[in-house]
Amino acid sequence: MTMIHETYHALNGIYGYRRMSIHLNHYRQARVNHKHVYRLMNGMDMKSVIRRKRYNYKKVRPEYTAENLLDRQFTAHQPMEKLLTYITEFKLSDGRKVYLSAVLDLHTKKIVAHHMDTHSEQSLVTRTFNQLEPRLRRNETLIHSDRGSQYTSYAFCRFIERNKVRHSMSRPGKSIDNGPIENVWGIIKSEEYYLNTYDSVPALKKSLNAYIKFYNTKRVKLKMGLKIPA
Repeated sequence: MTMIHETYHALNGIYGYRRMSIHLNHYRQARVNHKHVYRLMNGMDMKSVIRRKRYNYKKVRPEYTAENLLDRQFTAHQPMEKLLTYITEFKLSDGRKVYLSAVLDLHTKKIVAHHMDTHSEQSLVTRTFNQLEPRLRRNETLIHSDRGSQYTSYAFCRFIERNKVRHSMSRPGKSIDNGPIENVWGIIKSEEYYLNTYDSVPALKKSLNAYIKFYNTKRVKLKMGLKIPA
């Protein structure tokens, strides 16, 4: 019970009983069954934080579009084969907004590039992908995005052509076509952003940068398995 209590509060309550079981067995060398952890957490009224409702945003007329080449094939056999990208927003306590642009590698399941700014203009996406440009695989890398104005712009089209990579876009109104990275945004918001109040841009950026590092390197994933280590 002590380890559960310590872990739950150290991670701001982001783990339910499944991930808690994995964490205890994997990182704390415990030998506990997930059913037992469930009973203990239930008795202590410890539940994972709940995700908030996502919002719909106004559509803009695209300058160019691409076909849905990804077609919900969310598996990749090697790094930089399939990349998903998306922009989401966060609000400070005074109403100001910070926008986060990021790229998720479907092979490693890690955020391989990200950039934050107080605007969502084209430069937000440009600075994100500039981090990846030397690593893109010509004629092989597939970049999938939604139909936001930053990705349907001529500027992004020229980036695609210059690097000789393929561009895939979600179908109109089909957010599930970009499901894995939308899921990552839900995790970041429910496990970090919604649990805190931010009064300044630097504070929010510091918090999100720290969480992204945690997500890429330490966060427990259910695929690690619920079995007690042999």
